[in-house]
Amino acid sequence: MKKVDTLIVGDGFAAMFLSLELLAKGKTVALYSEQRKGASRVSAGMVNPVVLKKFTTFDNALPQIEKLRSVLSYLLELSGVDTIVEQPLHRIFHDAREKTLWLEKATQEPLSTFLSEEIIQLPGVLNPHGSGKVLHSFRVDVEAFFFAMEVVLGSRDMLFCEHFSYDELHADQSCYKDVYFTNLVFAQGHHGALNPFFPNLHIHPNKGHHLKVRLDSPVDLLVKKKHFLFPLSEGYHYYGGTYDRTERMEKIDEKAVGQLTEGLKEFYAQDFSVEEVGFGFRPTVRDRRPLLGASKEYPNFYVFNGLGARGLLNGAWYAQVLSDHLLTGKEIPLHARWERFDF
Repeated sequence: MKKVDTLIVGDGFAAMFLSLELLAKGKTVALYSEQRKGASRVSAGMVNPVVLKKFTTFDNALPQIEKLRSVLSYLLELSGVDTIVEQPLHRIFHDAREKTLWLEKATQEPLSTFLSEEIIQLPGVLNPHGSGKVLHSFRVDVEAFFFAMEVVLGSRDMLFCEHFSYDELHADQSCYKDVYFTNLVFAQGHHGALNPFFPNLHIHPNKGHHLKVRLDSPVDLLVKKKHFLFPLSEGYHYYGGTYDRTERMEKIDEKAVGQLTEGLKEFYAQDFSVEEVGFGFRPTVRDRRPLLGASKEYPNFYVFNGLGARGLLNGAWYAQVLSDHLLTGKEIPLHARWERFDF
């Protein structure tokens, strides 16, 4: 028999950040993860405070970045693995109008904090109108992040790499198999739509594809025109990802692959080869806010979901929101409560 403060079910950023947050506060966890390659594990790992398509930012962007850096520093302390890649994002301008708009927004709040006024000509890529640097942006090495989490939780006997079966959950006894818990948190991403304890979870899967490519001439930059391009290890590059709110098939969509290859050709004039295609389903919500809170029937059963395409920043920030609620009873903001659509 094992007793823990919080049992967590999930494979992605939500589950990992909540585990870290609770560990930092001296609590015990048991994480059940099949280590499925969902949206978190195949994501670009971009930390970007600007919605470049619309030239907007979002609430608490800078505090969220500071929180994420703090959490990743704690992970480095625990694991010895540095997951932060200090590589700022450069936006390749589509045309002169976009460059003019960038320069205008760079002098106005709230974007003046995040947009550099310096126009740069980047080497190795086509950028006839120049590019701009997004301040406070960086990248997280996603593969290293999940490896570090496995080191931290595995060394503490807190990681169970297996399927979570609802049939073996004894809800009335707060027990799963031989593990007794005070709280249970489901952080299952788009699979949470099938959770029997949260039957009306407003999750809308958004499928994203990315490519692992080999470029004839490597580009040692983090750039974005339509999608992100940045170097990986062993001479590979990551390029992606797409957004598709209608496609639900668990297989590669050749149309999405075509969109990516054409997008890369727009600013990379040399030859490249596609070595691998990956995809995942982001758990999005129509108002772009996460889903947190307790089950109506079992008050110690919680959901932590709906992080969408901004799971790194949202994950670290809202893991603290949920852990504060679990440990001190601090109220979850209305905008993040999972049942808000029923009000």
